[in-house]
Amino acid sequence: MEQITFLLLRLAIGASMFGHGLVRLPKLSAFSNWMAGTFEKSILPKVLVIPFSYVLPLAEFSVGLLLLIGLFTKQASVIGGLVMFILIFGTCMIENWEALPSQLIHVVFFALLIQYVESSNVMALDNILFKK
Repeated sequence: MEQITFLLLRLAIGASMFGHGLVRLPKLSAFSNWMAGTFEKSILPKVLVIPFSYVLPLAEFSVGLLLLIGLFTKQASVIGGLVMFILIFGTCMIENWEALPSQLIHVVFFALLIQYVESSNVMALDNILFKK
């Protein structure tokens, strides 16, 4: 049962990250402009916000895809958690408290995946390609 629970958690957070990245990639410039505008009045300099706004959709898409197929699950979960940490910091800098609960929930998903990946990630490409 633990393996099915893990699979559902992995697929759910993978779909969320994949979907976030997928819808942003085709409109990358517009997304970047939106994000830069959102952070205009924050203490974060534009020189940090602009590059991050271009990397974020690619990171979301990649982490999501890896989790959906179960490849490099532990590494993808750690990277996903770090992405969420950066997003949480940015969210605090613009005082967007409404977005914070969703981001914190994502962190919980990543933490659970990291905690149980070794024992419960049996339905994944990791097990086919990297048999122990």
